[in-house]
Amino acid sequence: THGVRGVVKIDPWCDRPAVLASQKIVYLKTKDGFTPLNIVHASPAGTLVLASFEGITSIEEAAKLKNTVIYADRDNVPLPKGSHFIVDLIGLDVINADTGKLYGKVANVITGANEIYEIDTPTGKAYLPAVAEFVVRVDLESGIYVRPIKGIFDEI
Repeated sequence: THGVRGVVKIDPWCDRPAVLASQKIVYLKTKDGFTPLNIVHASPAGTLVLASFEGITSIEEAAKLKNTVIYADRDNVPLPKGSHFIVDLIGLDVINADTGKLYGKVANVITGANEIYEIDTPTGKAYLPAVAEFVVRVDLESGIYVRPIKGIFDEI
């Protein structure tokens, strides 16, 4: 919570807090599906978002949302050209762009200053920085085509 008037602090799991702050509606997952929450006001506050929701006007009501995950409709989230949702990358094949050799599948995307693909390979985990020097192209239908540096996939 933030203050006594129902404002909440949200840790946005997206590229920038402004992405979440631009949403007009978010959703709470329930056993029956998703329940919409209309956003009255939202603004970035450092790495967080401060938001107020329709119908939530007290600290007691806001406290009920503590440790709750909220969801946005992916159709309402603008993606810059060449960007992808992380969830769409999980499970994609990682393929050598020159030889067609299959290295493995993306198991996770580690975020930070640069994204890093965690790849499940036949010999264990491999980690590949998701930067233009190594990633030639991402095709959500066929896989991620890479030109890795020596040492990343040598034992495969």
